[in-house]
Amino acid sequence: MRGRDSLSVYLRGVAMGAADAVPGVSGGTIALLTGIYPRLIAAITAVEPDRLLDIVAAPLPDRRGDAVAAFREIDGLFLAALGLGIATAIVTVSRVLEHAMAAYPAATFGGFFGLIGASAWLLRREMRFDTRGRQAAAVAGFGVAFLLSGQAEGALGHGLPVTFLAGSVAVTAMILPGVSGSLLLLLLGQYEYMIGHLSAFVDAVYAIATGEPAAVPPGTATIVTFLAGGVVGLFTVAHAVRWALEHRKRATMTFLVALVVGALRAPVVQTATRLDAGWTTAAIGLFCGAAVVGAAVVVGLERAAGGEAIEI
Repeated sequence: MRGRDSLSVYLRGVAMGAADAVPGVSGGTIALLTGIYPRLIAAITAVEPDRLLDIVAAPLPDRRGDAVAAFREIDGLFLAALGLGIATAIVTVSRVLEHAMAAYPAATFGGFFGLIGASAWLLRREMRFDTRGRQAAAVAGFGVAFLLSGQAEGALGHGLPVTFLAGSVAVTAMILPGVSGSLLLLLLGQYEYMIGHLSAFVDAVYAIATGEPAAVPPGTATIVTFLAGGVVGLFTVAHAVRWALEHRKRATMTFLVALVVGALRAPVVQTATRLDAGWTTAAIGLFCGAAVVGAAVVVGLERAAGGEAIEI
């Protein structure tokens, strides 16, 4: 892959990362919009443990040939450029969102509500209720999301096992246009927690890089555990979801869209916990106005793709 191609992929990664940082907009949708979705899926599904072991063994002289071959088989340069772009955007956008959630909760979570609601509306055509199994999938998806939206953080806490689970689940957003990894984190009650730890970690790394006394950055264990969960998720959750989409697409999509609909409760609950004066007229107006803007963003993205951005 040439330098210009790498830059192009990096910029697409920046767009995907910016989307993935916001609940309601899927990085998979951006991948579709920018024309790299098929290549992304091919690269992800090519990542297998034996190939990773070959790549890790590259320093050994007799294994370098296998390492180079494995790196090419997983489209390593593409994934590296894309991953760097995604990481750049997530670090940048998450810092802005951390401040916005604290200072402007009604506007921020109202925007999330609009993003999620518009995504659910555009995904509605993927739903089917013509069998009892699909009806059950819809009820299950809505019920799980609705209950998690209000109870997950208190029930699950923020231990490392939960962080690992969150990472393994969030990675599925790369293969699900219309379903956001940040939305899944919001449902699990881990979204704001992970953003806070990421910001603290980046600040500490920057301080060390600029010459301050070295120390283990705070939140290192949390970040590493989340990333480890993401890697494991690539081999388990992501492949399982892909299998379900290939063999039980209608039931799977009905479940997922119902999940998105049920998740609409999450921004409302999160806003309510942050409003000192409660739901005043001004707060309601700000929430609704931001929701309209958020919905317009998703609809605009879908139209930019000619109506194909949310289809799987």
